[in-house]
Amino acid sequence: MNLLNNLNTGTIPTWCPGCGNFLVLAAIKKAISELKLEPKEVVVTYDIGCAANMFNNLNVCGFATLHGRSIPVAVGVKMANPKLTVIAQGGEGGIVTEGGNHLIHAAQRNDDITVIINNNYVFALTTGQASAATPKGVKTRSTPEGNPFEPLLAIDLAATAGATFLARTLAYDLDKTTEVLKQAIKHRGFSLVEIIQPCIIWVKEYEDWKRDIKYLKKPFKSIKELIGKKNYLGILYKLD
Repeated sequence: MNLLNNLNTGTIPTWCPGCGNFLVLAAIKKAISELKLEPKEVVVTYDIGCAANMFNNLNVCGFATLHGRSIPVAVGVKMANPKLTVIAQGGEGGIVTEGGNHLIHAAQRNDDITVIINNNYVFALTTGQASAATPKGVKTRSTPEGNPFEPLLAIDLAATAGATFLARTLAYDLDKTTEVLKQAIKHRGFSLVEIIQPCIIWVKEYEDWKRDIKYLKKPFKSIKELIGKKNYLGILYKLD
């Protein structure tokens, strides 16, 4: 039985050509299939936004939530049936901007869910307004002179709240993203994977994200060490 094929729905994605979401979807499918999880064993709660259209393309138990609310719904699912593998998915607009409180408290409680943040740096579906995670200086539809604020870093928020698994990867690195997702899903407790995928339509001029990016050979030993290390990729912190 081909578990990977079982995850296909036959629905054609509606993302823009070249969007990182195509590779994120592929990585999630590969991670689930390589972990030998049946579709009925997995629940994904989706936020609102471009990445949330994945609801139509991933054949698992899915729940389309309100903006910023994929995490509390995921927590409820896990409480109702702890045997399920539960993933909360959303963009940085939903999880960091609209629902940042849920991110913090789920990390604080060490809820046994995996959170995937598709960080494209803007509210892409509503034509490119700045989010709380938009890098400083980036020009958007709502900040035409450049975003004046330092971005909120999801990894730092979750770290200071007490998260026990933190990782960051690039959508365009399929193999490493798949492996990181597998480790996050297997982790017992709260796990967060931030996937960097700058919007190819609304963030075309932003190149700073490419500078000095490198994968860690091994995770930081403590939460304090990773705070502010926004250019590091891979598993940043793991408490066994």
